[in-house]
Amino acid sequence: MHVGTQVGARDDTDFEVWTQLGLKNVCADPPANPHDWTLQYLKDHREKVESFGLSLDMVQLPLSSRPVEENQSQSIMLAQNPDRDRQIESIQNIIQMVAEAGIPAVKYNMNLIGIPRTERTEGRGGSSNSTWRYAEADPDQAHTIAGEVSSDEFWERIDYFLERVVPVAAQNKVRLACHPHDPSTPDGFMGVNRVLGTVEGLKKFVSLHENEYHGLNFCQGTVSEMLDSPGEEIYDVIRYFGSREKIFNVHFRNIRGRVGDFVEVFPDEGDVDMLKAIRAYKEVGYKYMLMPDHVPDISGPNGSGVAFAFCYGYIAALLQAVNEEN
Repeated sequence: MHVGTQVGARDDTDFEVWTQLGLKNVCADPPANPHDWTLQYLKDHREKVESFGLSLDMVQLPLSSRPVEENQSQSIMLAQNPDRDRQIESIQNIIQMVAEAGIPAVKYNMNLIGIPRTERTEGRGGSSNSTWRYAEADPDQAHTIAGEVSSDEFWERIDYFLERVVPVAAQNKVRLACHPHDPSTPDGFMGVNRVLGTVEGLKKFVSLHENEYHGLNFCQGTVSEMLDSPGEEIYDVIRYFGSREKIFNVHFRNIRGRVGDFVEVFPDEGDVDMLKAIRAYKEVGYKYMLMPDHVPDISGPNGSGVAFAFCYGYIAALLQAVNEEN
């Protein structure tokens, strides 16, 4: 396993900086709507990334974490035919092109309401931390264009997609990494039952159309946000999915709190023992990227870049320590 990033490069100097910081593996998308990608476009992008001494390990399918109104494959999530089938066919073609371009994995979301949050919390030194307190959320928050979606309806949409996409990924040997629903919310929040917002939901998800190329973009922060006691429970969750080889990427971040009431913090100040977590990944033989995600906002002209750089170094140090253990 190794340090990675999914931060979008603002220009070529960001690729240079990542190499200078010791990163070798990235998830980096070329510009433009993925539905418009061509094989040559992907090959050129991979070659550009590699010219900086980096390996292009993953790209994002046009199924994002944004609310469904902003989704480039909106009809898939809304179950609107015939556009749903056309968008799925486009994603099938993207997977085939990704394989031919030499990119081994893709990540995606099955999201309707985005990533709800409440008022941010002040962190150490005056930093600003993303926060979710369900008790403070607006119970009458407007529904998305999806309206009301039951658990059965959501599972049908997921199953419809997987049935048509997993075989294509397997045939082309491209790993499909799906992100959990962030955060876990009670049924009916914003009209939707978020079925990938619990550990049991994720277990059911990976069992549907079971295949070695069908797994998770395992956001450790999001999964921690599903638990009553993340500092005690997350390691066994890592072992469950990791031992079944269902973890294809890790968003290695920490929180303070529990399900329905948490603050996203720097990795060294949360409730999860991150060294213990990395030992769990090592125990199950995890071999892909560990990347920062949702870092706190900090001061300065390049606050985001500095905050992510801190996290890259933190992960690199933990990996060095764990790799030197017997």
